[in-house]
Amino acid sequence: MQKPRFRAELLHPRYWPTWLLFALWFLIAQLPYRWQLGLGRMLGRLMLRVAPSRRTIAERNLALCFPDMPDGERRELLRRNFESSGIAVMETGMAWFRASRWLRKRLSVEGLEHLREPQARGQGVVLMAMHFTTLEIGAGFMAMNHKVDGMYRPHRNPVYDYMQRKGRERHGEDSEVYQRKDVRGMLRALKRGRAVWYAPDQDYGIKQGVFAPLFGVPAATVTGTSRFARVGRALVVPYTVTRLEGDAGYHMKIHPPIEEIPSGDELQDAILVNQFVEARIRDNPAQYMWVHRRFKTRPEGEPDVYEGVRKKKRKKRKKRRR
Repeated sequence: MQKPRFRAELLHPRYWPTWLLFALWFLIAQLPYRWQLGLGRMLGRLMLRVAPSRRTIAERNLALCFPDMPDGERRELLRRNFESSGIAVMETGMAWFRASRWLRKRLSVEGLEHLREPQARGQGVVLMAMHFTTLEIGAGFMAMNHKVDGMYRPHRNPVYDYMQRKGRERHGEDSEVYQRKDVRGMLRALKRGRAVWYAPDQDYGIKQGVFAPLFGVPAATVTGTSRFARVGRALVVPYTVTRLEGDAGYHMKIHPPIEEIPSGDELQDAILVNQFVEARIRDNPAQYMWVHRRFKTRPEGEPDVYEGVRKKKRKKRKKRRR
């Protein structure tokens, strides 16, 4: 895809509220790190009160995945998780608006050799990410340490779309971006020996996936990880970014490759992916994005996990007159 370009139409008055939002976001990102963490926690507590649908989704996910956890502990985990989600909003501003030098001061890195060694011999890498609340700042950290191509889904608001792409690509100028549906482009990149960012831990339905257990619950799991590794002749290398206690910053860990993928069996590969994801969530459950409908696609005959939860209405795009 071409680099994002500013267009005069983005200055239309209907987009002024979005520009104002970004101006405020930019200013907040300049505050001391500790202040931003505090603001993020406050925002998370507010979200817990004013976003009942998201709270219910998270509650049901936690009940499914940790059925033996006492109710009091689960409520505390829910509170910490929403605080983590609030901090993630601040971290997005940090990733998009703060200098790489400022970010590096707060980062320690482990296992970079697991990514550099296959790249040095020209082998492609499926850089497997997971939907933790550190996802956005983690992508920035990775781009500062290694050349990585990314996946991209356009935003409906063109100003937000422009700023999002500018923010995400500012730490990796030589990286390429592929729309999520551009499977051929990603495969070509892997065959050229590039590293491509990919997160397989959301529910995209069963057309391109299989049901594989996650915390003992059948979860619709995309088979793209297996397919990219097989067709792209690539290694699957997972990485995680953990927000440390207090204001100690972040630890990014590049894990050893999951060498069993591809096994030739897409179901077995999906099981391996979910086993890895589950283990990392258990390491740090408060920082995972529990507000996603991870179990929305159910095997035939099984009840809707999120029954009664109000679904977000998508606005229909108006066709432009020529």
